[in-house]
Amino acid sequence: MCYGVYGRYGSINLSSRVVNEYTIPKDWIQKYLGGRGIGARILLEELPKEVDPLGEENTLIFGTGPFQGTGVAGASRNVVLAVSPVTRAVSDSFVGGFFPHELGRSGYDGLIIRGKSENPVYILVHSGTVELHDASDIWGKNVLETEHILQGRHGDVKVASIGIAGERGVQFACIMNDVNRAAGRPGFGCVMGAKQLKAVVIAGDKQKEVFDERRFVQLRRDYARWLMVDPSTQSRQKYGTAENIAVLNELGILPTKNYQEGMFESANRISGETLAETILLRRDTCMGCPVACKRVVKTESFGEQVLKAYGGPEYETLGALGSMCLIDDLSAIALANQKCNSYGLDTIAAGVAIAAAMEATERGYLTKEEGIKWGDAHALLVLIDQIAHREGLGALLSAGMRALEREWGSDFVLHVKGQAVPMHDVRAKKGMGISYATSPRGATHMEGLDDGMFIGAKDPTPQLGVKGEIDWLSWDRKPELCKKYEDLMSFTNSLIMCAFVSLNKCVGKYYPYDRILDLLYALTGEEVDREEMLKIGERNYSLLKELALRAGYTIYDDDLPVRFKTPIPSGPRKGEKVTEEALKKAIMEYHQLRES
Repeated sequence: MCYGVYGRYGSINLSSRVVNEYTIPKDWIQKYLGGRGIGARILLEELPKEVDPLGEENTLIFGTGPFQGTGVAGASRNVVLAVSPVTRAVSDSFVGGFFPHELGRSGYDGLIIRGKSENPVYILVHSGTVELHDASDIWGKNVLETEHILQGRHGDVKVASIGIAGERGVQFACIMNDVNRAAGRPGFGCVMGAKQLKAVVIAGDKQKEVFDERRFVQLRRDYARWLMVDPSTQSRQKYGTAENIAVLNELGILPTKNYQEGMFESANRISGETLAETILLRRDTCMGCPVACKRVVKTESFGEQVLKAYGGPEYETLGALGSMCLIDDLSAIALANQKCNSYGLDTIAAGVAIAAAMEATERGYLTKEEGIKWGDAHALLVLIDQIAHREGLGALLSAGMRALEREWGSDFVLHVKGQAVPMHDVRAKKGMGISYATSPRGATHMEGLDDGMFIGAKDPTPQLGVKGEIDWLSWDRKPELCKKYEDLMSFTNSLIMCAFVSLNKCVGKYYPYDRILDLLYALTGEEVDREEMLKIGERNYSLLKELALRAGYTIYDDDLPVRFKTPIPSGPRKGEKVTEEALKKAIMEYHQLRES
């Protein structure tokens, strides 16, 4: 056994119902650490060149890194990897909560799930063993009902499950941890549904071997205390990610009316401050994390109660189901969030699809009777139900962004490589635009550089050689910086650490990575310096690039939606846009850096 890992994955073939173990090569642990790196390396080794995302040959991986199960702040997260039905290439999704901590204490570094069951099943991991159980009685249940039934059956367990959306093959269905934490974006709930895998249930009771336990315990305590004095932690505690609504609206880059605008006149009605003053019941967190960025709300909308078990809307949800659709009813957005969690739907993709339908109605592609008007909160809630059940207009939206593009054209259907765009306007955030365009995951805001981090920063991250003032609105240095922060995030994603305790703190005096590397050494005995840290990140990111290349993606697929090439029409960022010439030049420079 290596320190900080178990050195094995549980291996389950749903077709043959054979359960055994997969031993991780020791040199892989040193080269890739864990998390995304190990998962991507397994898939590179095993997957055929052409894979039907919903076919028997697709392999689904639940993975952890060295810190999971150890109580390190911000490390109760796991990764899920498979060929995505959204992009049709290998993608990954990261999720927090309490399930990842249990997976880290399961005796396995992760699970490799192959094949396709003939009937609904769930996986139970307990006492260092893996079992398959019949799930026929919970097939068709929502996420909360599923968790209650499985906890009633197996006691103090943590559950990752799918809802009706995954069962019925909605392309952007999620896997839900702990009822309200989503492994969203790539459609892995749809993959689980195709495999007839309803849930993964974990009861963890194992301990990882620690290289220097006394030192590790002290560093772990110090790291949590250090996080608490950071003003950004205190702000996250107070308002959660919803604080971004007011900030981005003031900057003139809040996604509004399907990105037709950069400001929402009713932004104050759905802001983090308003949420805290009105419907907030309490703040929530992931296992062992002092940041407490999650919201739990209590309200009702159109006669339906919003249950505390489903949490509350975060920034991306408030943007996608709020300002993008011109919805300013905070309670309705909270109910929409609950419906998505209950069904297991990605809130970003749902919101972007519904905003496209609203614009399609405005343009006359849909009649008033079959379409949906801007700002109609009740119709939005009904449409979420229809998407999950694949009924009415929801049947079209459930097929994903490429299906909508075939139906309505590319002018206002916003995606990259099939992945709906997140709630960040890359007409101003040029570096993030490079990530959107080039990422093997499609449009993603969690891959690395967020240009807003440079606002007011004189020496953003001197530890990594990023010095001087950087114009957050320009293309200057952005290919180089995009690669550097992507590599940093890729390293983070192999540990697996939350961005709110790592990448989002790397600007200013609260640079966290030296502390993280000290924790890693005390846990594993592996000395990793700043240079090697970025090399590991680059190595692991390159695995996804190679898998995307095998799936047929090339530099010619790297592009941004047409809307981002038209200027923001008004507000502080009026006139900002992505030009074809500047984008192509930046993409070419970025690829040259990746290949050098």
